[in-house]
Amino acid sequence: MTLDAAHLRYPHRRRGMDHERYAWSMLAERPAVAWPGGARLALWVNVAVQFFPLDQVGKPFVPPGGMATPYPDLRHFTLREYGNRVGIVRCLNALDAFGIRATFAVNAAVAERHPALLERLAARGDELVASSWHMDTPHHGDMPIGDERALVERSLSTLRRCSGQAVEGWVSPAGSQSLFTPELLVEHGVRYMGDWINDELPYAFRTLSGELVALPLSLELDDHFLIGTSLHSEWEYATQVKDACDYLVAEAEATGGGRLLALSIHPWLLGQPHRIGAFESVLEHLAATPGIWSASASEIVAAWRDQQD
Repeated sequence: MTLDAAHLRYPHRRRGMDHERYAWSMLAERPAVAWPGGARLALWVNVAVQFFPLDQVGKPFVPPGGMATPYPDLRHFTLREYGNRVGIVRCLNALDAFGIRATFAVNAAVAERHPALLERLAARGDELVASSWHMDTPHHGDMPIGDERALVERSLSTLRRCSGQAVEGWVSPAGSQSLFTPELLVEHGVRYMGDWINDELPYAFRTLSGELVALPLSLELDDHFLIGTSLHSEWEYATQVKDACDYLVAEAEATGGGRLLALSIHPWLLGQPHRIGAFESVLEHLAATPGIWSASASEIVAAWRDQQD
């Protein structure tokens, strides 16, 4: 028996992705983006300031970097806390030494657990973006929308109150979203998010609540993905970041349009004494490469938005 043709009809099928979240396009065919000062490459260094609960639920999945052995997993818990006490200081010193700007993606629970750290970051004047409540509060499809709305509101209001910043950016734990996360972010005053990792330039992202800017935060150059998951050495990590930098600069020069280099940094990883030298070598290379604009996430979004029709 022949299958009825109606079974093969899908009204949302189109070129590119089968959804209406963004207008699909080839990067090479878009109008050229010009970064301030004629820069070829916008550099977004996103430092993850995280809190991993010792009694994690781990549902529907264990957070990347989360507790790995039965409760109480003090070995991994104290290592993550090391990042907020020791590793973060080394990372800040390295960034300052080479004049590289950073944006900090902060779990709002840090405001309660490590208020002195949050105060230090806010006092620097660097931009903070929200990263939900802590690393064990993933946003996912089985979460009731009321619960997720309360989680978004609690996270943003706490971080805004404790930092004194507007906090208009968002990076979800593990980059995980439900079907409603983008709408809830716009409802609560978020202007851009870094969860979708599918490009090398910002792009307009549609929601039922209004437009959101997607600022892709690369997973391929995430230090935890490369070192913690893929088991590359810290120097292999450094080589890959440098190679990406050089290639993107050359590609931008060849095409006449700017590119984005987004690096996700975890102080409990790169802030280790045996790894900080590799991170410093990355920053030294970036600082010495002509045509790089080191900026906060919101500055990159604003520069891109000003060039859109």
